Amino acid sequence: MRSSPFRDGIDAAAAAGITAVIQPGGSMRDQEVIDAANEAGIAMVFTGMRHFRH
Repeated sequence: MRSSPFRDGIDAAAAAGITAVIQPGGSMRDQEVIDAANEAGIAMVFTGMRHFRH
């Protein structure tokens, strides 16, 4: 799954049978991604730590 926070990543994860996602959070799209994960029954954990900086 790509690291950018878009719903299509969650949709692809669900289609592949993934049951949990760990991500840093802090995106403007967090709620959209959370909603998608909830709809798909995917657990999502936010670390609050970024390992990549622009």
